[in-house]
Amino acid sequence: MAMKTTVSPLTDFHFNIHSPKIQPISLNSSYALPLPFSVRCNQNLPLHFRRRFLHSSAIQRRRSLPSTCFVSDGTAYNVEAKATTDDLSLEVKKKAKDVAPELKGTSIFLVGINSSLKTKLGKLLADMLRYYYFDSDSLVVEASGGVAAAKLYKESDENGFRASETEVLKQLSSMGRLVVCAGNGAVRSSTNLALLRHGITLWIDIPLQIIAEEFAEDRGQLPVFDISTSGSYSEVLGQITSLYQEIKVGYATADASISLQKLASTLGYDDFNAVTTEDMALEALKEIEKLIRMKKMMEAAAKPF
Repeated sequence: MAMKTTVSPLTDFHFNIHSPKIQPISLNSSYALPLPFSVRCNQNLPLHFRRRFLHSSAIQRRRSLPSTCFVSDGTAYNVEAKATTDDLSLEVKKKAKDVAPELKGTSIFLVGINSSLKTKLGKLLADMLRYYYFDSDSLVVEASGGVAAAKLYKESDENGFRASETEVLKQLSSMGRLVVCAGNGAVRSSTNLALLRHGITLWIDIPLQIIAEEFAEDRGQLPVFDISTSGSYSEVLGQITSLYQEIKVGYATADASISLQKLASTLGYDDFNAVTTEDMALEALKEIEKLIRMKKMMEAAAKPF
């Protein structure tokens, strides 16, 4: 893990393949919506209600809250889900505020089989840390002239296609203050893995069955070059499993892993879908904080007495 402080202007970012200009993605800076201004409950909430839930454990945070509330016109309003979501979002923002100065502009690379959860996590982390967000596969697609052209390029010249993936990573790794969702090709070669060492790498470990179900339901939501767009769920799962077995060694080189299965178990959930993007983001920020702390300890230990 290397800490990078140099920030290159994103407006100067070009590819050497077809040299399209890449524009930074503008993200909404607010994810949490405030409760209605005039809310009154039919029972008194403790004054320390919000503080208790901000600092409690993940399971405590999800205990049932008084939910029989009314807005000013007397309409019933359920605040249970709203309050827990808002409190978790505030906790993520607080953790990001603590971590951001210590990062000193170091970029974050998210590796793992492509999924919508990985994408949502990347965008949320970028928003919380005031970073720019990029998806390396999307940049390869743009540089190639579109999804169809990128797939044709891979089929006709796979070595050239992999070289374009490396070129994208090379340019992204030379910049700072980025959250990058790295494509499956990011861990296929030692060259790419070395480029990822310019930042912090997190392996987003999601059960393959969930990814296969997601892909089967919406085959066009992500640019996927290693999975066929045809076939049944079982065939897609087989392709994803083969892909995972092929590149899992590269995932193991990540600085830390965020496992959906482990996080769900920690939070006391039987259903993986109960884990939110905010849950994943908070876990990722905690892991980043640990890595920064470890680096400082190693640097201190290396100093002569």
